[in-house]
Amino acid sequence: QVQLVESGGGLVQVGGSLRLSCAASGRTFSSLAMGWYRQAPGKQRELVAGITRSGSTNYVDSVKGRFTISRDNAKNAVYLQMNSLKPEDTAVYYCAVRTAYGTVNSWGKGTLVTVSS
Repeated sequence: QVQLVESGGGLVQVGGSLRLSCAASGRTFSSLAMGWYRQAPGKQRELVAGITRSGSTNYVDSVKGRFTISRDNAKNAVYLQMNSLKPEDTAVYYCAVRTAYGTVNSWGKGTLVTVSS
């Protein structure tokens, strides 16, 4: 079982930036596909960005050009750089281990991002 711990959330003004980090332990991190998800109040959890074990990435349309997912296998970490933040980016952001089918088999506890206008 993989343990995931997110950090880096907080309060930021519109147009600002944040970098989320996720520390993973418990398995060979480099073999894992990872993702960042978010859940806003009253909405379903959605995939924001994913990164395969080879480093290929994908993004939800609403964050393309603003967010960047990356990984550092030497540090067992995955990151989400968020730029040009908007109020609609306000949500709890979760790090997750993704299966080959796109489902999730491990979740972190989440970190809150609040974008104020």
